[in-house]
Amino acid sequence: MSSSTPSTTGRGHGGGDGLLERLRRLDTCAVSDALDKHHLVGAIVGIGRLSAGGGTVAGRATTVQLGTPPTDSEGPKRHLGSAAADAAGPSEVIVVANGGRTDCGSWGGLLSRGAAVRGVAGVVVDGAVRDVDEASEAGLPIFGRATTCVTARGRTAELAWGVPVEIDGIEIKPGDLVLADSNGCVVVPEAVADQVLTTAEDIADKEHSMARAIDAGSPVSVVMSGEYEEMTNGTK
Repeated sequence: MSSSTPSTTGRGHGGGDGLLERLRRLDTCAVSDALDKHHLVGAIVGIGRLSAGGGTVAGRATTVQLGTPPTDSEGPKRHLGSAAADAAGPSEVIVVANGGRTDCGSWGGLLSRGAAVRGVAGVVVDGAVRDVDEASEAGLPIFGRATTCVTARGRTAELAWGVPVEIDGIEIKPGDLVLADSNGCVVVPEAVADQVLTTAEDIADKEHSMARAIDAGSPVSVVMSGEYEEMTNGTK
């Protein structure tokens, strides 16, 4: 993979993306259940919110692949993540793949400031993150494995960006849908996004109806019998 690979998520920044508008109205639990129903694996386990602030982060993936720094003179000359931070915008989530490493930072404060200036929706890191207070001050939602004060310098480097990456066996391509909230993070492949979101919307509607019934006094054992257990049965 080339460290000069350009981003392929060019869909414009901001509105005009019906799938994203639908995704923003859902939570990760409903989408995870929908992925189950379609026999797809897209829930990333063990990644949680690190920066302050609540709410849901939704966007199309702008990907960054990190790894062992090259030892030859042709290694990357720019800081990891900086190209993605410069290119992404409000409709995008930067996804940083670093094999779950927590021995050093995979994202830091200056990157957070740069992404925040661009209005990036958020950052999901398969690894540790530095300077999370700085990200909070900048208003940038950060999700990751852990926090650390240890620098990436000499420990990890950007190998490529705007290319397919893998986290926990889940392939994430530029342009795939990413949703992160207090429950975790899910990825929906672009090719099946409409079908998965339709299923997630149906699940969410049914759960809202059940919640209203419980609030109105119906026993939870009655509300959650039968149909609830069948909501994630497979679909072809």
